[in-house]
Amino acid sequence: MSNEKLKIVIITGPTGIGKTALSLKLAQIFNAEIVNADSIQIYRYMDIGAAKPTMEERILIPHHLIDIRNPDEDYSVAEFKKDADRCIREIIGKKRCAFVVGGSMLYLRVLTRGLFEVPRIDYGFRERLKAICEEKGSAFLHQMLKEIDPEAAMRIHPRDSFRIVRALEVFETTGRPISWHQRQHGFKNHLYDYFKICLIEPRDLIYKRINERVERMFEMGLIDEVKGLLEMGYKPHLKSMKSIGYRHVIEYLQGKFDLGETKERIKKETRHYAKRQLTWFRHEKDINWYKPCEEKKIIEDIGQFYKS
Repeated sequence: MSNEKLKIVIITGPTGIGKTALSLKLAQIFNAEIVNADSIQIYRYMDIGAAKPTMEERILIPHHLIDIRNPDEDYSVAEFKKDADRCIREIIGKKRCAFVVGGSMLYLRVLTRGLFEVPRIDYGFRERLKAICEEKGSAFLHQMLKEIDPEAAMRIHPRDSFRIVRALEVFETTGRPISWHQRQHGFKNHLYDYFKICLIEPRDLIYKRINERVERMFEMGLIDEVKGLLEMGYKPHLKSMKSIGYRHVIEYLQGKFDLGETKERIKKETRHYAKRQLTWFRHEKDINWYKPCEEKKIIEDIGQFYKS
């Protein structure tokens, strides 16, 4: 291949808005394969709560980076970047289009603009942080982060122990907060020629979709899926098991909340996550906004992108 930047299409948007359904239609039209950019769909056995494409859909359109880790295995943003780059090269090498689909915001930023490098991490320090998290909870670590890097603490959820630990590691290793490194890097080096589609609806419709999807997940067997994960030996403290839906069902199984409360808690937290996604996307300068119903316009614009 030449040194010319590879063309990719990115389809993103808030959770539950219909990215999967649209991407499947577009992939058939443009002879594309799909690279997953959802940080929960990488885990095996987590199908319903992660809203993965069905096996039939994955047979119809080849998907990459789904079911590549067990729930107790780590997977970093850097690993995603390396794996996604490889998949994109392979897909385009087959003379097919590469569509990157998902709503994990940092995955998409790192894929398109690269990742700043820091010195090697002190794994002993990492283990000490994990021990503190086990004993005192992620909120305690989040408070530690707030004291040294309030900017990063504002962006990282208090329950996101993985990213909190990472930010504390960077400060321990370099003496500078992770937000400083990110500003220096700037995420300015575009690595692909990409067309980024972000789906949008009025907020009340997004929330309605979310509420309906949560109900469908329970109808499909979310509780049994979580029971199965626990029976396989996957512990509640794992990063994967703390994700939205899984954590809440575990607490339901522990008797902390009844079924109605559990559903409402999942709906509420998912709505909050969608709101954070929208805030993030609105600060991105390289997004093309569409309603899910604007399929004809999207198809025309992707066609023009590939012709240019």
